[in-house]
This record gives sequence, C-alpha cells and structure tokens, in this order.
Amino acid sequence: MLEPAWILHHYPYRDSSLLLEVFSRQYGRLGLIARGARSAKSRWRGQLQGFTPLLLSWSLRGELGTLTGLELLGLPCIGVGRPLLGASYLNELIMRMVPRHDPHPALFDAYAQALQDLAINEEPVLRLFEKCLLQALGYGLLLDREADTGLPVSADSRYEYRLERGPIRCDNGSADGLVVHGSSLLALSNGILDDPVSRRETRRLMRAALSLYLGSRPLRTREVLREFAALDLTKVLTETSARVREPG
Repeated sequence: MLEPAWILHHYPYRDSSLLLEVFSRQYGRLGLIARGARSAKSRWRGQLQGFTPLLLSWSLRGELGTLTGLELLGLPCIGVGRPLLGASYLNELIMRMVPRHDPHPALFDAYAQALQDLAINEEPVLRLFEKCLLQALGYGLLLDREADTGLPVSADSRYEYRLERGPIRCDNGSADGLVVHGSSLLALSNGILDDPVSRRETRRLMRAALSLYLGSRPLRTREVLREFAALDLTKVLTETSARVREPG
C-alpha cells in the first residue's frame, strides 16, 4: 500500500543506493534504503527529491526498511532562496526532534501546509510549525493562561515566560528571564503573527523553548538563516547609502 510521505534527507549508501530519511503520515519518520537509486538505469532516478509530495511503499525489518514503490503526487513545493532555507530548517527540526516510528498525522499535515506557505510569509510559518511540533511531542506551550493564577493572558500586560511552566505577569516588577507581551502570546496562540513586535518576541520564545529539547548542538540551518538575514540587511544598508550619496 502506498503511503503519503516526504523525503527529509538522503545520503549515498554503498555503491549505488540511497539512504532516505522519510516523514510519512501514518508511520512517522523512517529510514529507508532505496536500492540502486543512484544507478543510471534506476526506475527512481531523479524522483527521490525533497519537498516533493510522494506516495511511497516499503518493507520494514528492524530499524531500516527497503523502498518498494513510489508515485509522484505533484511538483516540488519549494524553489530557491529563503523559502528553501526555511524548508530545510523544518526538515532539520523533524530529524532532530521526532523519534523514528512515532506517527504524528497532525504534524505531517502542518508540515505540508508550511511548505505551501513559506514563499508567502516565512517567519509566521516557521513559528507556527515550531508551536505545532512542540505540541505534537507533548511539550506544548501555555499561551492563553497565566501559569500561576489560571487567569486569561491579558494583551496589555507583560509576562516573564518560564519554560516548562508558562507566563507569569510582571507588570509591577522586574523580571530576569524571557519577557514577552501578552499580545505576543495571544498572537502565537491564535496563529496570527502580523506585527513586528509579536514576531520578534515569539521568535525569542520559540528559540528558547526548542533549545530545551535540542541539546547543545546548534541547528545548522538556523545559523545559515541568520547569516542570510545579515547579508540581506547589509545589502539594504549598502543600497540605501548609495542612494543617499547620489546627486539630487
């Protein structure tokens, strides 16, 4: 039976095969061997690409399975540039955080939607997928209630967000930890990150929350995204400076 799936990564394996990291809807993350996939006569040559909706079948014995069938469901969802970096970041998150053979259909659907939306509005898409990922793994964030009182979060208040507990109101005192506005927490809870403050604050919050479970090894794609953003800023400043120097 063919199963909806995405290829997260692939590696050369032995003489002519590929080792695939696959994310399937009903069976979760899997390691599959595509035998002979790199040979010139392979029936799968050129089809085992990331960000392409697929139907796959396999036989599974032990930790690794063997790919037995493939059908394309459509064209690749991701082009080049920042959307490609963002999509690669999602793949790295899944491979680092989702155990093999642990199905998460809702996360699978969120991943497919994120790939469709990345070219439109990258940063909110990444934050909402991160939120869904933590929720699927049992690490969901408390966003709409105060951790100590149980009262609804107030959009006009400031909160110290204590990881693995939740937001504590800090309107009338100093806070040493991660401080966010209630409006940012509610924006993330409602999935509407449409202003710079909420985007900046939820980025810091999600980065801190993910770090609890990722360990000390940094995400490679996150570093590349930072460098890309820095290059973009440098380009904007350079172009602006050049325009200022132009004669009026």
